[in-house]
Amino acid sequence: MTGHVGKVKNPERIAVIGAGIGGLCTAARLAKAGHHVTIFEASDRTGGKCRTEWIGKYAFDTGPSLLTLPAVYRDFFQRTGDVMGRVLEIEEVSPSFDYRFHDGKSVKFANLSRKKTLAAIAEALGENDAQEWDRVMLQAEAMWDVSREPFIESELKSPLSLLKRPRVIRDIKVIAPWKSLRGIGIKSPYLSKIMDRYATYSGSDPRSAPAVLSTIAFVEEAFGAWHIKGGIGTLAEKITERCQKLGVEIRLNTYVDEITIKSGKVTGIHVQGNFYAFDRVVANADAQTVYTKLLAPTNKVVKIRKQLAKSEPSLAGFSLLLGLKPSNQPPLEHHTIVFPENYDLEFESIFTSKTPVEKPTIYICAPRDPLMVKDKDHEAWFVLVNAPRHSTDGHGYDWSNKEFAHQYANQIIDHIEAAGIPIRDRLEVLEIRTPLDLQESVHAPGGSIYGNSSNGARSAFSRAKNRSPIKGLYLVGGSAHPGGGLPLVGLSAEIVANAILEN
Repeated sequence: MTGHVGKVKNPERIAVIGAGIGGLCTAARLAKAGHHVTIFEASDRTGGKCRTEWIGKYAFDTGPSLLTLPAVYRDFFQRTGDVMGRVLEIEEVSPSFDYRFHDGKSVKFANLSRKKTLAAIAEALGENDAQEWDRVMLQAEAMWDVSREPFIESELKSPLSLLKRPRVIRDIKVIAPWKSLRGIGIKSPYLSKIMDRYATYSGSDPRSAPAVLSTIAFVEEAFGAWHIKGGIGTLAEKITERCQKLGVEIRLNTYVDEITIKSGKVTGIHVQGNFYAFDRVVANADAQTVYTKLLAPTNKVVKIRKQLAKSEPSLAGFSLLLGLKPSNQPPLEHHTIVFPENYDLEFESIFTSKTPVEKPTIYICAPRDPLMVKDKDHEAWFVLVNAPRHSTDGHGYDWSNKEFAHQYANQIIDHIEAAGIPIRDRLEVLEIRTPLDLQESVHAPGGSIYGNSSNGARSAFSRAKNRSPIKGLYLVGGSAHPGGGLPLVGLSAEIVANAILEN
C-alpha cells in the first residue's frame, strides 16, 4: 500500500466503508496526515449520490445539482495539498432560483444580493412581501450565527453539552427549537411556499421541521448558489483524484459484510469471506445499515438501533432526465421551481398517505453549460419531484411497477407543459429514476435522499453521532451529524478526520 510522509507519529491502518463524498473527504484528510487508508466501495464508481451521468449526448447531475458554501471544499482541497480553483471551475448561478406559482405570478431570487432579491419580491408580489422576507432573513441570519458553530461545525455530543455553553439561554431563544418552519409566521402565501421548500432540502415536512432550517435560505443568499462546470459530479472525480495522489487505496465492487469488534473495540472488517485487520473503521454508509446489518447486536449497538428506529427517514425523489433538442423559446433559468396551488397536499401524500403526489412541486435544473451537452443549443434537464420512499411493508410506496412509473412521468410532463414550458416536441432522451432505483444504485434505504428527515425539535440529536460508542468506529455522511447535502457532508468529513487525528 502506498503511504507518504505525514504528521502522525504512529500511522494506523484505517478502513473507510463507502466512497461517497463524506468517505472520500475523510480518507484524503487522514492520508494527508500519514495514515494508511483503504476505501471499500460496493458499486463500480466513487462519489455516492454526487454524480454527473452521460446518457447519449447529454449529461445530468442526478444527485446534488447545486453547490452552496463552496468554502467547505476550498478548505478541503487546501488542507489536502491542492487549490480548488486549479481543479474545479465554479460559476455563480444568477438568478439563483426562478419561482413560478399556479396563478401565473413569478419571482426570481438574485444570487448573493438581498437588496436585488427584495426588489424582485416587491415588484412581483408587493412591498409588504419584500418587508416580510427581509424580516425572516434577518431572523435566519441570527439563527445561523448562533447554530453554526455548535450544531454544524462541531461534533454534537448531547443536548447536555450544549447546555454548558455560555449564553445558552440567549442562544436557545434565538434558535427557538419549539418552533416549526411554519411557526415563523410568514403571511404571504407565495413566500410561505418558498420557505416550505427549505424543509424538503433536508427531506423533511415543513409542518414539523424546526424553524432553524430557514438558515438554509440565508446561507444560499449570503454564500451564493454555484455550479461546477462540467457538472457537480466533477467534484467527486476531483476528490477521488486527491485520494489517489495521497496514496489512498480504493477498492470498487467490494461489499463489506461485517465490521468486527472485540471487547468493545473495532478489529477490522469482513469482505466477501476474508478478514482484514484495521485499527479504525469509518463508515460512510447509511447509519441504520451500519448498526443493523454490519454490527453484531451488542447492548450498545441495540440501544442505538432503537434510537435510530425512532427517527423518520427523509422523503425520496422521483426524477426525469430529459435530453432536449433546440427550441426557439427563451431558455429556462438554471433552477426553476413550479409550485402547485396546494402545497400541503404534497406533504399529506408523502408523510401521511405515503402515495405519489398528484400535483407535485416540480424542480427543473437546466444548466446552461456547454460541457454538459455534445451538440450546440441542445439542453439536458434534470427534473425532480418529492416522493414517498420505496417500501413494500406499508412504510412507503412500492415503486417496482414500471408501467406506473411511465404513467407518472407523463403526468409530470403534462404539469410542466401546463405551466407554459413546452417540452414534448423537443424530447430526445427521457430516462426515469424512481426511489427504488436510488435504493439499488447507491444503497440508500427506500431511496431516502438525505438519510433521516429533520422532523421534530430533537431531530438534530437523533442523527447518528460521528463517534460511535464502539472504540475506533466513526460515522460520516448524510445520515450522520450534521446532516445531508454537500456542505454538511464535507463538514462531517472534517469533524470525523479531526476526531481521529486528535487521538
